[in-house]
Amino acid sequence: MREKHRNRVVGAMLVALTLVLSACASGDDAVGTTTTVAVVDKSGTTIEIASFAFGESEILGEIYAQALEASGYPVNHQVQVGPREVLKPALENGEVHFVPEYVGSGLEAGFGIEPSADAAATRDLLIAAYQPAGVAVLDLAPAEDKNTFVVTKALADELGLSKVSDLSKVEDFVLGGPPECPERPRCQLGLESVYGLTISEFKALDAGGPLTVAALNGGEIDAGLFFTTYLFIDDFLALDDDLGLQPAENIVPVVSQAILDEYGNDLTDLINKVSAAITTDQLIAMNERFFAPEDADVIAHDFLVENGLIDG
Repeated sequence: MREKHRNRVVGAMLVALTLVLSACASGDDAVGTTTTVAVVDKSGTTIEIASFAFGESEILGEIYAQALEASGYPVNHQVQVGPREVLKPALENGEVHFVPEYVGSGLEAGFGIEPSADAAATRDLLIAAYQPAGVAVLDLAPAEDKNTFVVTKALADELGLSKVSDLSKVEDFVLGGPPECPERPRCQLGLESVYGLTISEFKALDAGGPLTVAALNGGEIDAGLFFTTYLFIDDFLALDDDLGLQPAENIVPVVSQAILDEYGNDLTDLINKVSAAITTDQLIAMNERFFAPEDADVIAHDFLVENGLIDG
């Protein structure tokens, strides 16, 4: 059994107060007979990886953490820390070194810059936005997870709902989602400004999790925010985003440039290799296992083994 070295810390305030960085250690050079070869000292700074406060992000954090740990890097995974409002400043301050981000939301919610459906162009904007803070944006993963709004199939049948604009048919429209939804341009703000919907009430729940599922099934809300990789949950209908509210949302690691400089290209190459293996279909399958429920660290380990990224 692999020995676990990562702390599992839940709660934004707790983590914000308790994150501690390990001391830095410099690398050495190994001198050969004719050339000097740089050797990475993997006993240096502990790489603090932090995940957002929902299951998919925890799985992604575990995937990267275990891959790095298997290659000898010192890693600490802070699990389900909180929203972007907590993780972005922690990343910029050096309290956190690595966050598995979503390219569109990272740009818009993090910097107030408009993303687009073009993932590469959105990544370029995110690179420029993070550069002054000493944060690098690495390669995009093929996997993408967008926001989507869902309703029960019973309500869809009753009112003839198939697309987001159809929510105008709902009287006294009650929306459910994570607490930050009312301030997010791709959540409540977008429904109001892009779709012109009138939302009578917002209920703070979670991001496509059990609270939202229960509220939908119990008739407490009319529509709830879900992720496109969570649509296996229950018998809901994802409404078509007919006015194109949601941008590209590929998974993308954002990493402290100081950490990348300390450990060199081997670390960057490893992270990019892991990202390249993560597809949307695999993310859906892993989320389904998480809701079974299975532990994120077990799911991540299986993914890495199946994709030849670590030994079994």
